[in-house]
Amino acid sequence: MTLPSLTIAALQAAYTRGEISPSSLVGLIDAAITARGEDAVWLARPSLAELQSRAAELEARGPAGLPLYGIPFAVKDNIDVAGLPTTAACPGFAFTPNISATAVQKLEAAGAILIGKTNLDQFATGLVGVRSPYGVAVNPFNKDYVPGGSSSGSAVAVSAGLVSFSLGTDTAGSGRVPAGFNNIVGLKPSIGLIAATGMLPACRSLDCISVFALTVADAMAVLEAARGPDGVDAYARPAPAGFRAMVPPAPAQFRFAVPSQPEFFGDAAAAALFAAAVTRFEAMGGEAIHIDYAPYAEAQAMLYSPPGAAERTAALGDFLRDQPDAIHPVTRGILESGVKASAVELYRMQQRLRALKLQTDMVWGEADFLLVPTSGTIYRVAEILAEPLKLNANLGYYTNFVNYFDLSALAVPNAMRPDGLPSGVTLIAPAFHEARLAAFGAAFQTAAGLPLGATGQPLPATITTAAPAWPEIAVAVFGAHMRGQPLNPELVGLGGRFVAEVQTTADYRLYRIDAGGPPRPGVLRVAQDGVAITGEIWHLPTAGFGAFVAGIPAPLGIGSVQLADGSYVKGFLCEAEATRQAEDISRFGDWRAYRASLK
Repeated sequence: MTLPSLTIAALQAAYTRGEISPSSLVGLIDAAITARGEDAVWLARPSLAELQSRAAELEARGPAGLPLYGIPFAVKDNIDVAGLPTTAACPGFAFTPNISATAVQKLEAAGAILIGKTNLDQFATGLVGVRSPYGVAVNPFNKDYVPGGSSSGSAVAVSAGLVSFSLGTDTAGSGRVPAGFNNIVGLKPSIGLIAATGMLPACRSLDCISVFALTVADAMAVLEAARGPDGVDAYARPAPAGFRAMVPPAPAQFRFAVPSQPEFFGDAAAAALFAAAVTRFEAMGGEAIHIDYAPYAEAQAMLYSPPGAAERTAALGDFLRDQPDAIHPVTRGILESGVKASAVELYRMQQRLRALKLQTDMVWGEADFLLVPTSGTIYRVAEILAEPLKLNANLGYYTNFVNYFDLSALAVPNAMRPDGLPSGVTLIAPAFHEARLAAFGAAFQTAAGLPLGATGQPLPATITTAAPAWPEIAVAVFGAHMRGQPLNPELVGLGGRFVAEVQTTADYRLYRIDAGGPPRPGVLRVAQDGVAITGEIWHLPTAGFGAFVAGIPAPLGIGSVQLADGSYVKGFLCEAEATRQAEDISRFGDWRAYRASLK
């Protein structure tokens, strides 16, 4: 019997039909791993007897209440699994934990079966997958090319069809670049959405546990099972109210940002495939907005500067000092550079990053997501070994800034290159917008129509949920918060996203309110002599909506505003008493037109 499709839906259906059992599945997986021989993917695995014992426990319990019942997975070997060594690809650093990482515990509690721990760039430092004393995990499309790092083994295990999903980590792109090189999905959740207790840190303030899967739907199912604070990880944080890891339908019309001058390092094939991806999104109903990539490029270049590397140096404590020869030479050089950084340099870098983030946050007021190549090119193993730092930096050109700017990201397959290697794209959005990314990413993966990883198996149909696409609230604004007005940055800073210009029904009046500060518009619904007032609809994350409402001064407030199409949204209104001494400017019908008349 050959291995079946390992997508979560396919396995669950096979279990329900009685075509396979968890016990028989783990036997098939164990045989398939053995048949592959030494591929430098696995660093530690439970015995077949242990796998069958775990499967038997699940079968005795049954699938009820276990969303990941019998689903096989792998874990990057800088994440703890009780009873298996954690090496971080450094034998001299190895230890065997008694407790599994929080994420592993949650996934096993959901019914998943751990198949083993996987190879990585040592201490999760690199985007290439070649910095390991255990060898280079073989790229399943061409052994001469890098598999991507640092989560190389985790990505190859999924692409080769040996597990349904795997955990990686992502500080600078390690959950995305390997996905692009292996024709799979790589989900980099918001920082802290998955508690990182039991994960060996690289840059603790930036680290994320990431998810590799064959489909976007599978990645989101894993995120839903693994997410949430654990009371131990100081960087973990709860998702905003209404958050769910799911795949909603993609809107029929949307906007997405793309770099105005993308960099492909001389790779014409990569450039052509990214251009085709932009065209595909446009065919799906998207409008491309071209942006200046310079601030993103500036930020990404800081990650491996001495002050950027200092947190990696701090994470290893005394090991770098006491056992430098145990560390891979390239990794050691990066870690040692952090020792040279001064506190002054670090603070200057952090201050510059804050300024760049503020600058780039403005894009979220116009675009649903930022689309970039997952990587600008791909390299042979020999090329990386000959020029390890520069070429690694090239692979991080579109990834390194994401955690600096507190964003979420989803890497999805795009197309196959003329040389037979896969090429991917990455969708990026603010923190806690994973469902938004999943909506567009799943639709794009379906449109691309590529097989699952390197298995040759067809992509299944995407099943979307009818639930709201993401935890956002529509807000109507009529004055200083509109685009181009002085308070618009406040709205954007809270995660606001422009949706459309609208008008109210023709039973409102517009006033200039002078009480309590600078002039502001006041909108009031009236029984007669009303007019339609022009405003804008913005979507705010639920957490941002709460902060926004808390800052609204009297006599203004938020109520239900009826739009010209008959629908209601939350929007700015004012108290009737405040209009008694106010100037009625309803004849303008638009605050901007009124302000322009004063010039």
